[in-house]
Amino acid sequence: MKWILRGIGGLVALVVVAALGLIAIDQASLPKAPSRQALLDKAKAYDVRIRRDEWGVPHILGRTDADAAFGLGYAQSEDDFDTLQDVVLATRGVLARDKGASAAPTDYVVSLLEVWPTVDRRYAELPAELRAIMEAYADGVSLYVAKHPEKAKPGLLPVTGQDVAAGFIFKQPFFYGLDGELRRITAPATKGPPPKGSNGLATAPSRSVDGATRLLVNSHQPYTGPVAWYEAVVQSGQGWHVAGGFFPGSPFMLHGHNATLGWANTVSKPDLVDVYRLTINPANKNQYRLDGQWKDFEKRYVTLRVKLLGPIVLPVRKAVLRSAHGPVLETDHGVFAVRYAGMGEWRQPLQYWRLNRARTVEDWRAAIATHAIPSLNYVYGDAAGNIGFVHNGQYPNRKAKADWGGVLPGDRSDLIWQGYLPVENSPQLWNPKSGLVFNSNNTPFEASEAADNLKPADFPASMGLQTNMTNRAWRALETYGADRALTDASFRAHKFDVAFSDRSSVMAMVREVLAVDPKGDADLAEAQRILRAWDKKADRANRSAALAALMSQPILFANTNGDVPPAPIDGLRAAIKTLKTHFGRLDPEWGEVNRIRRGKVDLPIDGAADTFRSVWGKPQKDGTTTADGGDTFVMLVTWDKAGLLRSESIHQFGSATLDANSPHYADQTPLFVAMKTKPVRFTEDQLKGHIKADYRPGER
Repeated sequence: MKWILRGIGGLVALVVVAALGLIAIDQASLPKAPSRQALLDKAKAYDVRIRRDEWGVPHILGRTDADAAFGLGYAQSEDDFDTLQDVVLATRGVLARDKGASAAPTDYVVSLLEVWPTVDRRYAELPAELRAIMEAYADGVSLYVAKHPEKAKPGLLPVTGQDVAAGFIFKQPFFYGLDGELRRITAPATKGPPPKGSNGLATAPSRSVDGATRLLVNSHQPYTGPVAWYEAVVQSGQGWHVAGGFFPGSPFMLHGHNATLGWANTVSKPDLVDVYRLTINPANKNQYRLDGQWKDFEKRYVTLRVKLLGPIVLPVRKAVLRSAHGPVLETDHGVFAVRYAGMGEWRQPLQYWRLNRARTVEDWRAAIATHAIPSLNYVYGDAAGNIGFVHNGQYPNRKAKADWGGVLPGDRSDLIWQGYLPVENSPQLWNPKSGLVFNSNNTPFEASEAADNLKPADFPASMGLQTNMTNRAWRALETYGADRALTDASFRAHKFDVAFSDRSSVMAMVREVLAVDPKGDADLAEAQRILRAWDKKADRANRSAALAALMSQPILFANTNGDVPPAPIDGLRAAIKTLKTHFGRLDPEWGEVNRIRRGKVDLPIDGAADTFRSVWGKPQKDGTTTADGGDTFVMLVTWDKAGLLRSESIHQFGSATLDANSPHYADQTPLFVAMKTKPVRFTEDQLKGHIKADYRPGER
């Protein structure tokens, strides 16, 4: 027995020694953090004030652009530091050190896409004034850490301008779906996340009774996380003055407006990714065939650090392969290479900075011509009455004849495209006679009235442009498109439309299930009766919307993500079961089911997936859904006949996007539910009398 006990004791000692060794190795891998005092001293160089209005929205006023960026970094850290911190760690490829194995694939993708080699090679080529802005934003985050060191995770400091640049390089390709393509290659049976969407719309003075230009900024994003919107107004003594939406880690306004112009972004999904099946040398797995010859992979190794338990972090060494095509993925069903728009691109911050500083339509179009953002639609409006739509993209210059939508043979070099089509080849529509431009994640060939639309024949099929229509796109045509005498009231009413078009896929699903013979199934017959009586709206009081929305949402999400959708009749049967089990009837009011929840707030909400007033509901165990995406930060922007700006906005929660103890954690939610907005206090005169806090980050 003593021998057994000694053996167990020895084994325990070995485990302890191994654990201590892993801890020591991990600690040695962390960057050396600057001292707290050094960060506090550095902050004294910045001259900036943060004023918060009654909604807690930060109004940043800096002497220089860099000062303003510093204030923004600090303010955003005050409101959403945990998310911002996770964005930095994810961008560095070290998130698994904190989150464990579930984050390891994300860390590997950072290496696969060569985010940091690109930053290391190219960062110094960005203009010095731009680097100063990104570094100042990082310094604002670092100051917050210096004042709240208990909130920082090991290895976070120093936050740098390179972290900001890397964030753009890493995130941008995911907006057109590169992450989904990688998922389908490596794990085709898994389901993707909830889709991203958006509405953007602008109307010219000719379409308004008062001669105003109007712009709708209406991105659909998750309510929380790394791509959730944060509202701010930023102003500097050097002329930078914007209001709109920012992401965690971004010092630039991504969409919104300045005094003279503004824009909305929507997600586009043209074919910007090509996947190649490689033939591996049976005698040497480190080679692939290209043009009849065996070629060596470029190969390097990275170390992923994966949290096991407490402070114990396991280093995992992984190979990263690259072929002439691009990054390589080894799977159990083959070896594939990927070539994608944005590969090696590093100038994204430069394009956003130029957009932020644009004052005229010519400035703004010159900024778009930077051609650094791989996708995204832009809907534009300005004080001079100009409106425009740009189906922006880095469209691959595909010259060979091939099925570019399928998996390509990897042994032909002529299928490895080089460079992109010129930016002027991107589909765009400026100042159409109808005075209307819009996009709701639909084809660029439906962006205005029929007579003004772009023609598919004018664009090569190899661009892989979208041909789909969403319900939101149909409803844009049926509301704004039918209204040639817009007012503030009608523009707002159309924005909060909750109807489904007869031409939508949702109504096609309804027609399909109504055609099914119930064959004595009383519940199905009752559901069909309810759907036949439906007025096609998803308002809170509606007693038919629950069946239609619960049936269609999983199908809409699957179609958007490229997953295999359930059949509509199966979706309807699942909806019947949910409603009967949890509500005792098939026609509860939609607001009983469709909820928005935040802290102690729990309210019914109008809208559904793919209504213009978009609400993505996450199913709950009690049969309800909790809104967790869709309409988020909304802006209604108007320039009157004289060119004067008026702007209103609403956020689904409030300015404190993560601080549950803040009074602004959910103070906008009731207003959001009521489909109302609040003023954007853009100028100093508008802000006067509404300042509830005024401080300098270095002094607070």
